Amino acid sequence: MPIAGEPQNEEKVLLEIQTLLDKLEKATVPPNLKEETKESLVRLNRAMQHGVYQQEYEQTAKYVEWVLRIPWTNVSQDNLDIKTAKDLLDKSHYGLESIKSRILEYLSVLKLQSEKGTAQKINSRNNVICFVGLPGTGKTSFAASIAQSLGRKFGRIPMGGLSNPMVLRGQPRAFPQAEPGAIIRTLAQCGTKNPVILLDEIDSISGGAESDVMGVLLELLDPEQNQAFTDYYINFPVDLSQVFFIASANRMGNITSAVMDRLETIIMPRYTDEDKVVIARDYIYPRELQNSGVDPAKVKFAPDIWPRVIKPFGYDIDIRNIQRTVNGMLRKVARKVVEENVPLVEINEQNYRDYLPQW
Repeated sequence: MPIAGEPQNEEKVLLEIQTLLDKLEKATVPPNLKEETKESLVRLNRAMQHGVYQQEYEQTAKYVEWVLRIPWTNVSQDNLDIKTAKDLLDKSHYGLESIKSRILEYLSVLKLQSEKGTAQKINSRNNVICFVGLPGTGKTSFAASIAQSLGRKFGRIPMGGLSNPMVLRGQPRAFPQAEPGAIIRTLAQCGTKNPVILLDEIDSISGGAESDVMGVLLELLDPEQNQAFTDYYINFPVDLSQVFFIASANRMGNITSAVMDRLETIIMPRYTDEDKVVIARDYIYPRELQNSGVDPAKVKFAPDIWPRVIKPFGYDIDIRNIQRTVNGMLRKVARKVVEENVPLVEINEQNYRDYLPQW
């Protein structure tokens, strides 16, 4: 850290300030914000002459870096091929035809907008999707698949237990250790101004903070307001109108009526045993097999074992726990392959209990 009175450090800070000025000059930043930020750096240069620059330098440099990280104009190219998008959704999720159909409808709107040369925006006042369903029914993974099918970046903001709206909106720079809120951080992480952002479990906000946090959600989900979303740290309007916001909830009872008015709720279905067998065998198993590193030629699940996999202990489990079960079984297979160097591990009716994970 620079220390007042040490010439070498002063020269280093001057060089770093100049580097920030050069980056700012080349970056695509709103003109007014660019001028304000440049003036802050110029004032910092003057402050160095009085030996009081250390704290101000750290705060200003941090702020400039965040300004440069925001994708003010960078937009990713949407995949507007309906067939390709449908294939991606079918590959990632079994069934859910009505939900997939709705996503393809949104994609069709984007395609028509692009043909007319208008701005490509998915969200409108009444069609911000909110997936509602029990934990483990695939809400988060389906939101990620939507991003993949559109060819957009994906970000997730966990809302469970959120008790302070500043977590979303950021803290003013006057606060020690202030930084942007989760919205701006997620936008910067994605690197584009049109990502898919999941507001996960909006019904699980901490008790007593619902009105304040829901107020921020109202601004985010209303296209008439989110064109100029102001994060308290950045303190400059950021256009969020091209972000595809998706919400999820376990239940609707804790969501205010004003926020519900801006949501199009989609109830996640309950899967039958037959559905779960297909999901475990054809969707979860191939992914977990690849993640485990086990050679596919060295493991074999008997065809009649899948009903045991979806009900390993004799009772129903959700999709997330089916994934954990398959993952745990493959870990045991991996250990057997490594320790005993067996050519093939076959899991069948007689030995499947030996491979079930123990919780």
